[in-house]
Amino acid sequence: MTTVTSPIAGRAIGLAAVPDPVFSGAMVGPGTAIDPVREPHTAVSPVDGIVVSLHAHAFVVVDGEGHGVLTHLGIDTVQLNGEGFELLVSKGDTVRRGDAIVRWDPSSVEAAGKSAVCPVVALEATADTLSEVAEDADLKPGDTLFVWS
Repeated sequence: MTTVTSPIAGRAIGLAAVPDPVFSGAMVGPGTAIDPVREPHTAVSPVDGIVVSLHAHAFVVVDGEGHGVLTHLGIDTVQLNGEGFELLVSKGDTVRRGDAIVRWDPSSVEAAGKSAVCPVVALEATADTLSEVAEDADLKPGDTLFVWS
């Protein structure tokens, strides 16, 4: 069982509220989404594990049980080509829950015309394997987002 915690501060709004059909339709996987606080801050690892994918706007950490958790900072932010994002780790690094991964500013994402909403998704999971999914709550980094069994 993996407890996935919030990588950022903000409000849990649920995947259905994400302004992108791939995420809102849970095509990437089940999970939830966070509307982040509008100030520069650092996205942290939601689990202990290895950084298997790392881009300025998104990262995947796989834990010891093989559970991959995608954190996507904003929607369509790949189009920003890394501008406004600072990577703090490297692909292949072992991280602990709460370790800093990417520094970013949701306000600059919105200023560039993109949504700052952040999906956090359980990759290759089914909805029935998640419980305690946060969908209407104020969160700080480290608060439980969902439990993956």
